Amino acid sequence: MNILSPFHLAIPVHNLESARNFYKNILELEEGRSSDHWVDFNFFGHQLVIHYKPKTGLENNHNNLVDGKDVPVPHFGIILEWSTWQNFAKKLSDKNIQFVIEPYIRFKGEIGEQATMFFYDPSGNALEFKSFKDASQIFAK
Repeated sequence: MNILSPFHLAIPVHNLESARNFYKNILELEEGRSSDHWVDFNFFGHQLVIHYKPKTGLENNHNNLVDGKDVPVPHFGIILEWSTWQNFAKKLSDKNIQFVIEPYIRFKGEIGEQATMFFYDPSGNALEFKSFKDASQIFAK
């Protein structure tokens, strides 16, 4: 796999301190710069920024069926190395994260077999953390 450039992702949160606590203390991401309205985090080498946005009540959750599970759309996340994913899943379980989709192996025995889990941050942003046992199959058909 080629070395990837870090991405930048900015997401809305309706309670900056609650989201800051989640990303810093639950996910254990390193905090970077911040202001009264946003906070940078090191998201596994990428730049994730949470921006305050008042809650409007117009948020609309949607799911698509994948491997028999209701996957929240939109969502974002990261692909971790297999053992890193296993350790991270255990750490989150130990912290009593409420999973939308519990950690499990998707497409077991098929091309693209992967470990995955889904959960929401305090503002309702859906996150997916996944891992491929064989990283060369990330884009395999």
